[in-house]
Amino acid sequence: MHLDRYKLLSQESLIVFEFISIGHKGSVTKIIQYAPTEIKNIYNLGFGDKDIKTGLIDDLSITDNGDSQKVLATVAFSVYLFTEAYPGASVYAIGSTKARTRLYRIGITNQLEAIEKDFKVYGLINSIWRKFKKDINYEAFLVQRKKL
Repeated sequence: MHLDRYKLLSQESLIVFEFISIGHKGSVTKIIQYAPTEIKNIYNLGFGDKDIKTGLIDDLSITDNGDSQKVLATVAFSVYLFTEAYPGASVYAIGSTKARTRLYRIGITNQLEAIEKDFKVYGLINSIWRKFKKDINYEAFLVQRKKL
């Protein structure tokens, strides 16, 4: 995918990424973090604003900086970097709210053809993972990198 995105900063582990969203509300530091789940090789994608006081992810903040497409493209690019470094990993994502989960679905839908060149994409409905299809409201998403 060759979308306009922000420059990512990360340590060698490629587990935590930071970038700065620049928009009409100013500069806001964002964090992307991949955390292992209780299921082997499945990592939860955490994302949000960096809390100034704690340095942790605030996944409930609403930045509304006017750059959501560039932000989503940056997060998507981090998935490429993460799964390149950890080829057996699958990435699980769910929005912190229903509206955010819907935003993720729209983002996947808009780039589905490009994403499917490199990833298998699944959506969760009633505790069952199904191949991602457009225009279906999913509860969560899972991507698996196709063999490099």
